[in-house]
Amino acid sequence: MTTEEKMYWGLTARTYCTLIHVSQLASIVIPGLGLILPIVMWIAHKDQNEDIDKHGKVTANWLISLVIYSIICGILLLIFIGAFGLMILGILNLIFAIIAALKANGGELWHYPLSIKFFKV
Repeated sequence: MTTEEKMYWGLTARTYCTLIHVSQLASIVIPGLGLILPIVMWIAHKDQNEDIDKHGKVTANWLISLVIYSIICGILLLIFIGAFGLMILGILNLIFAIIAALKANGGELWHYPLSIKFFKV
């Protein structure tokens, strides 16, 4: 007796959730893609799987927060401290995406620190 697990873009739900977090790093290759791809992945299957919805919400919360923080740092570039803030945000995004992906791969939901809760999980 076999039970088939539902696939999302050819991936299991756990792998798909992991990829939602990792996809943020696509901006390293194509600027802006790291903001669009995780949101598209979440919206595509949020109604079909509760875990995908939760991981998508925490990722979207972080990405929206990251944009807000980046705008603030962009304004602060006028007094030169914004460059330091942008570097810190870049490093945090890399670290947070890796931690969240590892947790998702282990079946856990990790809430990004410093993220504003726009979507309730």
